[in-house]
Amino acid sequence: MADPDQTAPALKPSTVAVHAGRPPREVDQPFNEPVTFASTYVAGGDLEYGRYANPTWTAFETALGELEGGRCLAFASGLAAVSVLLDLVGHEALVVAPSTAYQGTLGQLADLEMRGRVRTKLVEMHDTEAAVAACDDAALVWIETPSNPNLDVADLDPIVEAAHEAGAYVVVDNTFATPLLQTPLAQGADVVLHSATKYLAGHSDVVMGALVTRDDELFTILKQRRDLLGAIPGPMETWLALRGLRTLHLRVERSQANAAELARRLEGHPAVSLVRYPGFGGMVSIELAAGALAADLLPRKTRLWVHATSLGGVESSMERRRRWKAESPTVDESLVRLSVGIEDVEDLWADVSSALDDLT
Repeated sequence: MADPDQTAPALKPSTVAVHAGRPPREVDQPFNEPVTFASTYVAGGDLEYGRYANPTWTAFETALGELEGGRCLAFASGLAAVSVLLDLVGHEALVVAPSTAYQGTLGQLADLEMRGRVRTKLVEMHDTEAAVAACDDAALVWIETPSNPNLDVADLDPIVEAAHEAGAYVVVDNTFATPLLQTPLAQGADVVLHSATKYLAGHSDVVMGALVTRDDELFTILKQRRDLLGAIPGPMETWLALRGLRTLHLRVERSQANAAELARRLEGHPAVSLVRYPGFGGMVSIELAAGALAADLLPRKTRLWVHATSLGGVESSMERRRRWKAESPTVDESLVRLSVGIEDVEDLWADVSSALDDLT
């Protein structure tokens, strides 16, 4: 008889998010992988030491790996994962990266370039022609789509093709889109990066990162670097991230519906000069007609929207990005980034529109 697992249709992502990484369905087994607090294990097996493996990591890595279509490694933070990737770039090799992106990534690149470790070329990734041309002589092409915080969308297929023709690896930061809306490995990317702090965990209570790849050799190298550098997550954080992952599809569905409706309404508000929304996901950025001061004031006038710097949680938050000195100058001074949560959209609109009314 054929193995039923081999003949069954592929599961939809929402089902994978709920079921992947569970303990075996045996009598008296728990539904959920328990939190394993262990610094060392009895010798002779696959675990050995707490810096190398943890069953709670394995459960999370299995679930996210299945969602992205590759093998996953969990990290202490998104920036820890960024650091491990950039550590693999050869001395004075060229990294092509977005001119507008997560400031932590750009900050690491700037630091490495200042110390003579790598060369960088920053380009607008949504300008496909410019991005493709920049790939010549690159060792690594870094793509963030949608970008943070301008929400520009890159055309992955031609950029990935050009990068591979140049012999470069391609990394895609998939934090904003999540594997429910975009699977870059299926489009040829070599590595997918997540700040699991954001949508994957989804409750503003975890700092964690992840990398996913289909390349077994690259996976082994990344695992060795994680082991060597100790860039590992805590078991409790990993368990919380996995619990958050179980409802990712519901949270993304609701936040995306809210974001689309708010983007539509914001376009008609006189205080807003530009709405940046890529047509999917839960992030919206707006530019205010009255400039930077109004953008600073807006988060202080809302009641429900939280003035905060992170994103991807169940609660809605906002901030003026240029309040951070390290933010890219390609970000407009009046830009306010909105992380749209899962509250009732009418409540969210009443709150933000009232605050905007005060600025007109």
